[in-house]
Amino acid sequence: MSKGLSLWFAVSSIVLLMFCAIAISYSAWLAILLGVVAIGNIGWGFVTKAKRQRQAGTPTV
Repeated sequence: MSKGLSLWFAVSSIVLLMFCAIAISYSAWLAILLGVVAIGNIGWGFVTKAKRQRQAGTPTV
């Protein structure tokens, strides 16, 4: 995975988790929704990394 794409997933996950932490004081449902979206974003990053490594032919570590 390129450094730019890795940075995008890292920053977007941190921002989503930060909004989730802020949302805890406002609404439990919003906090849960943002938490699920953040976990989905992190998982999507791992899936993207695995697909790119598979296409490049490098072994997954």
